[in-house]
Amino acid sequence: MKKSLLPGCVLLVLGTSAAFAHITLETPEAAVGSTYKAVLRVPHGCEGKATTAVRVQIPEGVLSVKPMPKPGWTLQVKNGKYERSYQLYGQAVTSGVKEIDWSAGSLPDEFYDEFVFRATLASDLPAGQMLHFPVVQECDGVADRWIEIPAAGQAEDALEFPAPGLKLLPKK
Repeated sequence: MKKSLLPGCVLLVLGTSAAFAHITLETPEAAVGSTYKAVLRVPHGCEGKATTAVRVQIPEGVLSVKPMPKPGWTLQVKNGKYERSYQLYGQAVTSGVKEIDWSAGSLPDEFYDEFVFRATLASDLPAGQMLHFPVVQECDGVADRWIEIPAAGQAEDALEFPAPGLKLLPKK
């Protein structure tokens, strides 16, 4: 009796397409103490509606954040105090960008785009761990909140709306 490969192939395709539906970081790992160019990939809108805003929360230990403006979008940053002081180029740093907001734009559901910022990863961040960047994607009256962070031992694939994650590598 011959077994069909079709059910397995369908599951593989469905599982793969679901993974690509999330907002992700183009480069998913970086060394602590390095400069990191974060490219948030937005593959679709929300429920078929155009994306009109993308807000990303900057986690503790991500310093000297500089977002890239996007033509046709309004760019705002929210600054705040860090939980503690960090050393950056020989200077104590106690505050900086805590959130980036690109808004008043339009990215139709059928198109893809990227939202970019540059930052320095504090040299004392724990190598081997994940750093998550919660993102809220707004789309004409609805929103997708890519803010779920896996609990210890939980697979990111188990989450419906996982926050983009960056694996921290040892300092070079």
